[in-house]
Amino acid sequence: MSHDTDVLAMARKQLAIAAELLELDDGLHEVLAHPKRQLIVRFPVVMDSGEVRVFEGYRVQHNVSRGPSKGGLRYHPEVDVHETTALAMWMTWKCAVANIPYGGAKGAVKVDTKRLSKRELEKLTRRFVSEINIVIGERADIPAPDIGTNPQVMAWIMDTFSMHAGYTTPGVVTGKPIELGGRKDASKRPGGASSSALRKPPKCWGSTSTERGWRCKALGTSARSLRGSPKSKGRRSLP
Repeated sequence: MSHDTDVLAMARKQLAIAAELLELDDGLHEVLAHPKRQLIVRFPVVMDSGEVRVFEGYRVQHNVSRGPSKGGLRYHPEVDVHETTALAMWMTWKCAVANIPYGGAKGAVKVDTKRLSKRELEKLTRRFVSEINIVIGERADIPAPDIGTNPQVMAWIMDTFSMHAGYTTPGVVTGKPIELGGRKDASKRPGGASSSALRKPPKCWGSTSTERGWRCKALGTSARSLRGSPKSKGRRSLP
C-alpha cells in the first residue's frame, strides 16, 4: 500500500457508508470501527552473517463474533499496524459476505524477503510465531499465505506452533503443503475466489435490491484492492 493512502481511514469510511445504508445501530458501528485486538511484537533474529537484527511484526484480530478469526500473513518492508488493521477489517467483511463462520484477522512482518536467505526466512518465521502463539490457534485465529509468504512458511508456522502445544496442530494454518494436509488449490494467488465472484451476476448475491447493494459494496471493499480489472483474472493479490 502507498504511504500516501490512509488505508485504515479508507476502511472506516467504507464501513460508515455501509452502516448508513443498513441503518446500523450507532453502538455496533462503533464496535466494528475498531479491532478487538492488536498485538505488536519486536523480535531478534541472528542473520547468516552473525549480525543480530530486530524485526517488527503484527497480528490484528478485528472481530470474532462469528467464530475464530482468519486472515493472511504478509511479509513486506512497507507494512504497518494501520494497514494490517484495515486488512483485518476487510477480512471480516469477506467472511460475512461469504457467510462462513469466521471473523477477520491479518498478520504482517516488516521485512524485505528478497534480502533474506531461506535459512534466515525460516528463523524469522519461527521466532515470529513464538511471539504471537498466545493469540493464534485452530479455535482462535488461523493464519494463511499472503504477499511474501507461501506454503513453506505455513509449514514452519504449523511446526513451531505444534512444538509449543506439545502435539501436531495442522488446523492452525491454511495454505500449507499438501503433504501436511493442505489443499491442491490452496497455493493459488490470494483473491482468486473473490475475483471469480465478481464476475457472477449480482442477482446471485441477494433477494432484494437493498441486500444486493450491500453485498456488492461489501465485496467491493475487497475488490478495490485488485490492481486492475476483473479481466486480469486476479493476477494481483487481494488483501
